[in-house]
Amino acid sequence: MPCRTLIKDYPHQIGGHCGSGAMRDLLHWHGLGWDGPPDEGLVFALGGALGLSYLRSSDLVPPLYLVGRGADFEIDLPCRLGAKVQVLTTDDPREGWSWVRDEIDAGRPSLVWGDIAELPYLRVQLQMSRHDIVVIGYDEAKRIAFVVDNDRAEVQEVPLEALARARSSTSFPQPTRHCTYRITWPGALPDVAGVAAEAFRQSAASMRRPSQPGIVDLTTAAGGAEGLDAVVQLAADIQTWGDLPEDDLEILLFSLSAFIDKAGTGGGLFRRLLADGSADIARLTGDLATADLVVAASRCAQAWTATARAGIQRDVDVRARLDGVALSASQLPELELDLVESLESASSSLTAR
Repeated sequence: MPCRTLIKDYPHQIGGHCGSGAMRDLLHWHGLGWDGPPDEGLVFALGGALGLSYLRSSDLVPPLYLVGRGADFEIDLPCRLGAKVQVLTTDDPREGWSWVRDEIDAGRPSLVWGDIAELPYLRVQLQMSRHDIVVIGYDEAKRIAFVVDNDRAEVQEVPLEALARARSSTSFPQPTRHCTYRITWPGALPDVAGVAAEAFRQSAASMRRPSQPGIVDLTTAAGGAEGLDAVVQLAADIQTWGDLPEDDLEILLFSLSAFIDKAGTGGGLFRRLLADGSADIARLTGDLATADLVVAASRCAQAWTATARAGIQRDVDVRARLDGVALSASQLPELELDLVESLESASSSLTAR
C-alpha cells in the first residue's frame, strides 16, 4: 500500500461557496462541461439548491442563523447530471479514512465534510460542521493530507489528526460523521436546458413549499422558518431589534452581515451565484425567460448585500445602522417572491423548448 500519493494537476480555483466551488473543480477534473469547464455560478444554479432558512435562538452562538441554500446540493447536482452518488457515514475514524484513502489510491479526488474550526489553515473559532473540502492526496509517513478548499487558492497540508477531528465533529448544524461522497460521474453531460429546467423548478418549490428540512431542521424550532416564510419572518423580526441592548444589537447586525455576504455564500446569500449561473444558461440556450431570471436574481442579491452592508457601516451609530438594515430588509419579501416567479417562468420556458 502506498505511503504517499497525490493527484497532480488538480484544477482548483478559489470559490464563493464550498459546495459549488468543489463541484466545479470536480467537473473540470473529469473533463465535463458544455462550453468548456463550467463556472461556479453555473454549477450552483444547476444544483437547484436555492433555499432560505432563518433561525434566531439564544442557544446559538451567534444567536442567529441564516442560510440561502438547501441541504442536498452535493447529491442533487451530480444526480441531475447523470452521476451516481453514495453518501457514506460512520463513527469509526479508521473506516472513514479508508474511504478517502481508497478513492485517492484509485486516482479519484474525495469530497468530504469538515468542521471549519478544526481545519488549521482557516484559523477560525466559529464551528460549522458542513463545510465541503476535497482531499487529493496524503502522506502517512508525515501524517498529513493534501486538501483543497474554496477559501484557499493553494493546496493545504492538514495533519491527519486535525482532519479526523474535522470529520468527526458534533457541532452545529449536524455531526459530520466522516461524511464522504463517492460519486461516479457520467462520460458526458445531458442537455443543459433540461437540467436547468429541473433545477429552477426545484429551487422555486423549495422556496414556496419546503417539503424537506434544510441544512438546519426547523421542524421543531420555535423561532425559525423556511422558504418565503423565512424572509417575511426575518424582515418582521428586524423591526423588533430596536428594543435590544446595544451590545446584543451589535452582535446581531454583525452576524446578519456575515451570514449574507461572508459565510461562503458567494455574495448576496447565494443569489449572486444564481444570477451568474442563470446568465450562463441564458447564453447557452438563448432562452429569454432565463435572461429575465438573471435580472430578478441580481436584484435580490443586491438587496441582500445592501442589507448586510447597512449593518456594518463605519462611523454610524448602531441604532442608525439598524434603521438602514430594516429599510433594506423590508424590500426582500417582494424581491424574493419575484425571484421565485422568475424561476418558475424560466423552468416552464426551458421545458417547452
